[in-house]
Parts: sequence; structure tokens; C-alpha cells
Amino acid sequence: MMINNRLLLSLAALLLTILTGTVATAQLKVPAASPFQSIKQSFGLGDVTIEYSRPAAKGRTVVGDLVPYDKVWRTGANATSKITFSTDVKFGGKDVKAGTYGIFTIPGKSSWQVMLNKDLNLGANVADYNTSNEVARVEVKPMKLSYMVETFTINLADILPTSASLEIMWEKTRLAVPLTVDIDPIITQNIKASMASEKPAYFEAASYYNEVNRDLPQALTWVSKAVEQNPKAFWIMLLKARIELKLKDKQSAIASAQKTVELATAAKNADYVKMANDLIASAKK
Repeated sequence: MMINNRLLLSLAALLLTILTGTVATAQLKVPAASPFQSIKQSFGLGDVTIEYSRPAAKGRTVVGDLVPYDKVWRTGANATSKITFSTDVKFGGKDVKAGTYGIFTIPGKSSWQVMLNKDLNLGANVADYNTSNEVARVEVKPMKLSYMVETFTINLADILPTSASLEIMWEKTRLAVPLTVDIDPIITQNIKASMASEKPAYFEAASYYNEVNRDLPQALTWVSKAVEQNPKAFWIMLLKARIELKLKDKQSAIASAQKTVELATAAKNADYVKMANDLIASAKK
């Protein structure tokens, strides 16, 4: 009986060791060879989201070797690299509807093909790439970088209200695909609706008109009303000065900028004090 008990105890100890080892193994975490990256960037009136994995060069020759010429590349590692547009865009001049698409490329010595494809599950199985699922294909000239990009990177750069660049970089190669959005009809309609409401967005409307250089006298009327509603808002006063300067009314622009300095100083905002003083110096030239 004692032998049986000892045997049972030994078996229990062995089982515990096995289970403990299994749990320890299950909980072991190591760095991913190609870590996942997700970025979300406001653009136009919506967002652009990029999801992809980032392999490293690790001393290897990338373009033309690890990533061969003239073959479809999944443009990253692991799962399909994806880009999501929350609004319609132009991708390299091609119309693309809001949605999520896989990013694929065909590297070339003098130019690359960059494709958006509706297949989000292809991953490394690029031999099954189907051009019928493409929503856009553009030709891009690669740029030679003067520095090394160790980790594969997809990014949104050069972001302006209606344009940006989708960057693809690795090793010493950079691609830039232009993205544009047509938001003017929507904003114009929204401004019209706002001006007909009980609380018009005078500052926002004036800011947009100033940004696109449209009907600056109207923009001045709106920003003046915004100043009346919030006379201590130094950021509104500076916008007024900027519009006045564009209208070549230097005397009024200087006066508004001086008022901006006064208000921003009281609010302890050194940035606006500097911007206002810079405008005054520019107006006096």
C-alpha cells in the first residue's frame, strides 16, 4: 500500500511538473521578428488608418534581393498590409472609394507599381494575386535616400488640408504616392448652413476662406464678428491681422497684430506673441 502511495505521489509530482512547464511555455513572450504597427492620421474631413508588420533589414540587401524586382510583393510581412480611408480619396490621381484595401507593390529598377487590392487575406500568397480585385494601380519613381531605413516603414507625410503623401520606405529606397481629397463642396455647404443657423461658426468659416484664399473681404467680415463675440481670443485677433495683411491693409493688420501681442501676453502664450510680432515685421517691410 505504501509503495502505491509513493507511486501516486511520484506520478502527481511528475504531472505537476509537466503542467507547470506547459503553462510557463504558454506564457513566454518574445519580441516579434516583424512587429505590428497601426497608425491613424486625420486627413481632409476623415481619417487614414494603416496596419502592417515591419521587417528589419538586418544587414541583408533588401531591394532587388530580399524583395526581388518585377514580382508582386506583399509590401511588409505577416498578414496583408492594409490601408483604410474613411472618405473617398484620389490615390495617385485614381479615384478610390472609402474602404479598406490591401497594399501591394511590384518593385522595379527604375519604377515601382503600387496597387490597392480588395483582397485582405492574401498575405504571402502573392502567386494568387488577382488583378481583378484591384481598385487602383499607380507607377511611382523610387527615390534614393542618403540614409539607411533599417525597419520597413509605411507612413503618411506632407499632410495638408487636402493633400498628403503615402510613404513606403526601406533600406535606402523611398516611394511617395500622392493622396488628395476634394472637401471644398462639403465645407462650402456646411458654411452656408452654419451662417443660416442661430450660432454661425464665424471663426471657422473665416479660417477656411483664409486658407484657400477665397473671398477675403467676406472672411474679414466673419472674423470681425468672431472678435466681437470673443474679444479676448488672441488666436482670432491674429487671424484678423493675417486676413487684413492679405488684403494689403497694412495699417489695420499691424493694429490687429499689436492687439494680439497684448492679449497673448496677458494669456502667457509666447507662441502667439512671436507670430504676431513676426506679422508686424512683415507688414512694415
